[in-house]
Amino acid sequence: MPSRKEQPTTIYEIKITLNGSKPAIWRLIQVSAESTLFKVHRIIQEAMGWTDSHLHQFVIGNDTYKIRDPYADFGMDGSSKNERTHKLRQVVPGDGFRFRYDYDFGDNWKHTLVVEKVLAPESGAKYPRCVAGARACPPEDVGGVHGYGEFLEALHDPNHPQHEEMSQWIGRRFEPEAFDLAMTNQILRQLFP
Repeated sequence: MPSRKEQPTTIYEIKITLNGSKPAIWRLIQVSAESTLFKVHRIIQEAMGWTDSHLHQFVIGNDTYKIRDPYADFGMDGSSKNERTHKLRQVVPGDGFRFRYDYDFGDNWKHTLVVEKVLAPESGAKYPRCVAGARACPPEDVGGVHGYGEFLEALHDPNHPQHEEMSQWIGRRFEPEAFDLAMTNQILRQLFP
């Protein structure tokens, strides 16, 4: 008989805010406290809209958690902890706890994560899920918060000297105020059935 997926016993509702974004770019996710930090990384990538094309890390208290990979750790001091072996509940105590998620050390995207609530799972609900959010994620490799501001300025001003270049670079219509909650959850359900 095939085994059934076990229902989580504790859910963390976590608000993720992209530091320096004005107006704020944020997501509110619900995830099992039993999830590894690596799984939380993958959830953040999808919920925010990143493409997982760069290195990342969690900074929790005085500790740094990341993928322990000989290639990714080349030149590092080796003091970080393995995000694949640490579960959320082991390193994040609960309500009100704040920690950080850094993505793309070149563009330096820092995210503040706050545990808004610790919940019992809802009957029939699928986790992880995104329950709210605002604004589109900046494009990869746009140059961090400052570069994103310059990108938006050029994109929305047809007279800007870099308008044509930025329009071609993005290659599609970009709506900074757009966030598709239904699509985000569809992707999360596909990745984490």
